[in-house]
Amino acid sequence: MDVKALASGITPGRLNKARIEAGFADLHPALDDHEALVAADRCYFCHDAPCATACPTDIDIPLFIRQIATGTPEAAARTILSQNILGGMCARVCPTETLCEEVCVRETAEGKPVEIGRLQRYATDALMAQSAHPFERDVATGKRIAVVGAGPAGLSCAHRLAMMGHDVVLFDARPKPGGLNEYGIAAYKSTEDFAAREVDWLMGIGGIELRCGMALGRDLTLDSLRVEYDAVFLGMGLGSVNALGVPGDDKSGVANAVDFIADLRQAADLTALPVGRDVVVIGGGMTAVDAAVQSKLLGALNVTIVYRRSQERMAASVYEQDLAQAKGVRIICNASPVAVHGNGAVREIEFEFTDDDLSPTGETFRLPADQVFRAIGQTLVPGDLPELDGRKIAVDGTGRTTLPGVWAGGDCAAGGDDLTVTAVAEGRDAAEDIHASLMEQANG
Repeated sequence: MDVKALASGITPGRLNKARIEAGFADLHPALDDHEALVAADRCYFCHDAPCATACPTDIDIPLFIRQIATGTPEAAARTILSQNILGGMCARVCPTETLCEEVCVRETAEGKPVEIGRLQRYATDALMAQSAHPFERDVATGKRIAVVGAGPAGLSCAHRLAMMGHDVVLFDARPKPGGLNEYGIAAYKSTEDFAAREVDWLMGIGGIELRCGMALGRDLTLDSLRVEYDAVFLGMGLGSVNALGVPGDDKSGVANAVDFIADLRQAADLTALPVGRDVVVIGGGMTAVDAAVQSKLLGALNVTIVYRRSQERMAASVYEQDLAQAKGVRIICNASPVAVHGNGAVREIEFEFTDDDLSPTGETFRLPADQVFRAIGQTLVPGDLPELDGRKIAVDGTGRTTLPGVWAGGDCAAGGDDLTVTAVAEGRDAAEDIHASLMEQANG
């Protein structure tokens, strides 16, 4: 920690270890056997289940809940994992309140949906506790595929390809695999090192070689991968963070929210992680909420999220917004930053109120701040890439890019909604198309 940051009030140990551990405990504790049976009994097992239609990975939700209800959670897990190999993490972080649970018939009738997410966790946790991997590799095809990015899309793609008999080399720029599951999700959503344990379990399929510390454009080139491998899948996410673009953005105490979350996720002792007294988070998505809530849980006195549009247009779900406010986070909307003030380190940040169309009103205000987090979106790191669609890699419905033999999915590809569950679906579907393409070539 630099001297300027300490002088500005960003210090560790604002709360004792016991209070921090309580704050960062599992947001949704696991169901026990009795609770799972009671929750499963509420399902109507709809024939044309809207919940299954709302699931980006097309899990047969009524089937797996029925399997739980009949006392076979391992079978339920296989139903889930056959469609979503990262079903354990998705059960923890997926915004079920705006997907499957939002359209649940119980939600429509009673305002209380079946707890689909917690039931999914119950089933997948039960299966992962077993030593044997539930899927087996098919007969070896002799094909080698490079997967760049060991996040949700890359892991999903690699597992499906390995299961179909291909050999996969999985590259990732960071020291550990997992992508946003490992580095970018609030610690209270994924406790007890679950992201790393899930990757280890997934790798149990065999046929996947992991190479960390290997980044596209630095250690790898797309041209060399296309020559060396039979196919390439790009799932490296978004590595660059948007700047505020206002005077003072470079002052000490101003940082990227994703870096703060990553540091927190990798910290061995949260009491040693510095946090300010007055924290301001700029943005309106899940990252903004995660940074704000965790700042509060670390002991920040005042935490404010400031978003440039109306609260109804925040990318964070209403549930996430309510969670933030329940933890003491203030949300200010229709305001954009215009300057960061301070002598070397941030002391205040100035905003201007905006209309719904982002037109400035001329009315400004300042917030005290010794720590400011940017959470205004990420962009693709430019470099050796296929053709782009806007700021992301252009793909068709199966994930094919404009370069023959190259597919892409997850946050780096155009068309998705930047959810873990969507990235899993895109990686899985690309793997199916890669397999079909390679087998067609082999049989042609």
